[in-house]
Amino acid sequence: MAFVDEVVLKLKAGDGGDGVVRFRHGKGKEFSGPSGGNGGSGGDVYARGVRDINALLRYRGDTNLKAESGEGGKKNSMHGKNGEDFFVVVPIGSVITNTKTKEEVEVLSENEDVLLLKGGHGGLGNEYFKSSKNTTPKESTPGKPGEKAKFFIELNLVVDAGLIGLPNAGKSTLLNALTNARARVGSYQFTTLDPNLGDLFGFILADIPGLIEGASDGRGLGHKFLRHIKRTKLLLHCISLESEDVLADYRTIREELEKFDKLLVDKEEVVILTKSDVSDSESISRIRTEIEQTGRTVWVVSALSDEEIKVLSDNLARLLGSKK
Repeated sequence: MAFVDEVVLKLKAGDGGDGVVRFRHGKGKEFSGPSGGNGGSGGDVYARGVRDINALLRYRGDTNLKAESGEGGKKNSMHGKNGEDFFVVVPIGSVITNTKTKEEVEVLSENEDVLLLKGGHGGLGNEYFKSSKNTTPKESTPGKPGEKAKFFIELNLVVDAGLIGLPNAGKSTLLNALTNARARVGSYQFTTLDPNLGDLFGFILADIPGLIEGASDGRGLGHKFLRHIKRTKLLLHCISLESEDVLADYRTIREELEKFDKLLVDKEEVVILTKSDVSDSESISRIRTEIEQTGRTVWVVSALSDEEIKVLSDNLARLLGSKK
């Protein structure tokens, strides 16, 4: 299933129903007074936040959406029914931009409803115009049209920790080991084509697709997902100990983060040296010291070691818990 994190929707609020001209017919009289009701108001359009990063997928083939229009007024002073509101379901973290006005709104909470478009008011029936000087009005007004606009919806994931790094750094394997995720893994670049999420003791971890040198300029797949790191509280920078130059790998990703958004390099970051089973303790100690000299905390783990995964899991939960 393809991951959809951008969509353009043409949205329209419901039109108001027309007011009507009606008269009561009394016994022996042609008219006994106006009784035309008002039209119902058109439904509004809202965005509603949900905890489903695939929520936008439903709109990939249906981009013209609208709320229900109000009913016209009725006889016997009965007003038309109001139109039902329409809710655009979006993942938490979505940024919704009116393409004409450039106004932006963010949806950051589950079940948060954000008004996008207002429905049209219902028209007035002839009973509304009755007065002592006009006892048999024959006028009514039409309903007002609902607002309409085109919106660009872009998802920026809201997660507690994001796993970043070059392709084949072991991010997906680590996510699977730490959480209940079932991310696809493989021994080739760009196994992860979409962000994967997992739950660690109530904390949400995201495996961001592998970045490469030049990602901020559009190379590879990572540039599309760099924005998902923006709202991440903690960066987990994974570097494989299979690498010929761990420090160079570290600097490559740091440079890409800074090119994309300078604020990213100021986020708290922990470096995780993965695949410790492929290296000896002396080499690991040397590499760890080199990374720690940059001022970063360094953890070492092998996904094949239950003990090391347990230690990493406890350390990570403790660190994330301190941020609440």
